[in-house]
Amino acid sequence: MSKKRTTNVTLVTVALFVATFMSAVEGTIVSTAMPTIVGDLHGVTLMNWVFSIYLLTNSLATPIYGKLSDRIGRKPVFLFGLVVFVFGSMMSGLSNSMGTLILWRAVQGIGAGTIMPVSFTIIADIYPFEKRAQVMGLNGSAWGVASVVAPLLGGFIVDQLSWHWVFFINIPIGLVTILMIMIFLHEPKQQPADAPLDVLGSLWLSVALLGLMIGFQMSGDGTDNVWLIVGVFMMAIVALGLFIWQEQRAADPIIDLQLFNERTFVVQNAVAALISGFLICFNVYIPTWTQGLLGLRAAEAGFAVTPSSVMWIVGSFITGRVITRLTPQRIVGISIGIVLIGAIALVLLPSQTAFWVFLVVSAELGVGFGISITTTTVTSQHLVDPVNIGMATSFNTLARSLSQTVMLAIYGIVMNASLAHGVATHPGVKLSQLNALINPETAQQLPAKILPTLRSIMGSGVRHVFIVALILVILAGVLNLLDRPQHVES
Repeated sequence: MSKKRTTNVTLVTVALFVATFMSAVEGTIVSTAMPTIVGDLHGVTLMNWVFSIYLLTNSLATPIYGKLSDRIGRKPVFLFGLVVFVFGSMMSGLSNSMGTLILWRAVQGIGAGTIMPVSFTIIADIYPFEKRAQVMGLNGSAWGVASVVAPLLGGFIVDQLSWHWVFFINIPIGLVTILMIMIFLHEPKQQPADAPLDVLGSLWLSVALLGLMIGFQMSGDGTDNVWLIVGVFMMAIVALGLFIWQEQRAADPIIDLQLFNERTFVVQNAVAALISGFLICFNVYIPTWTQGLLGLRAAEAGFAVTPSSVMWIVGSFITGRVITRLTPQRIVGISIGIVLIGAIALVLLPSQTAFWVFLVVSAELGVGFGISITTTTVTSQHLVDPVNIGMATSFNTLARSLSQTVMLAIYGIVMNASLAHGVATHPGVKLSQLNALINPETAQQLPAKILPTLRSIMGSGVRHVFIVALILVILAGVLNLLDRPQHVES
């Protein structure tokens, strides 16, 4: 009789970290190489789609992977996603036109959609409840490491090799990760599901998400065709209605609507979405602030958000220590209070705040992010039946990414409106000059006499964006009060 193979928990955890790091590096390293890519492939008008299509297909794939991981096991789904990601990376590197690159970035995003939700699901499988938060924090620290390493690595690759290697570098890393998961992760044999796969539910959910994300992106880009935007949103609403109808009758729905009968599950995921909406504002607009208003270079400005990634780990460890002793409502309430202090500070700080102050605020916010996101993820997993952990984890991931997509569009609208108002009320100032102000190199070419005016307009725009983000944190606090103050037992 053959000996039953067991999972090597340590090496699987390392493999998950490497996969998460690979995914985290992808966005930043491509941003670093994008000017060179555009110069080579001549597609500046399509540049945004290189990023947007990756995020779009990533989000669309997430709930499908979550459900499949519950049906056929985490290992085959995770391996499939990694193979698709590596193949998409290879073909992206071989692209010879912007259109081809966008196509293969879409494939890359489909593969990447498995990494975050299924990684967290595997962690839930191999670690006990009380240790799960700490391990998720360590795994999530890959994003912090990536935020520091990716710009430096991207610059080195573009200078010493070529932009193609920005994508090729994923191939050896991905293959090593695939081998580690194949060899060291062992799951009990999965019983074949009796009910058919909910194909219609997947289809309607994908159409609804596609409509929402494209609609908000067009709104944020300032698309003139209002009726096209309305049509896209109407398509999303109809598809969402059809999805709900399908899930009520499906034998094995892709997202079980019964989950929404659990108040804590709903509140925790809503809070995760709102805090993630604030998080994307912090990550995007703090570098805008430090570059445009303080005149720092991009590499220096990016370090303003690095302490948040480091302190995220601390927040996760705090969660691991208290999650069995305090209610999710209490833990999340504390984390929202921490985030609220930082959010208010960012609204009230003067435009010419010293750089070190941003480092302090960033570190303080990182603790709040680590506690809130980790608590909401672990609680969402723990509230459902073990056979639905993949579904619950992917829904949590989807809620966060969808919120960030929507809020980025809203922040863009607020920022553009504020800048347009500033230009209209200051004769002699042009919007193109504000665009030049964000880049310290082009800012040096602007007339010195208008720099204070430009910085005042830019500062006003950034402040308006952070006021909107602050409202999200306040809403998260109000929502959390609606939760039941009950313990989640380990």
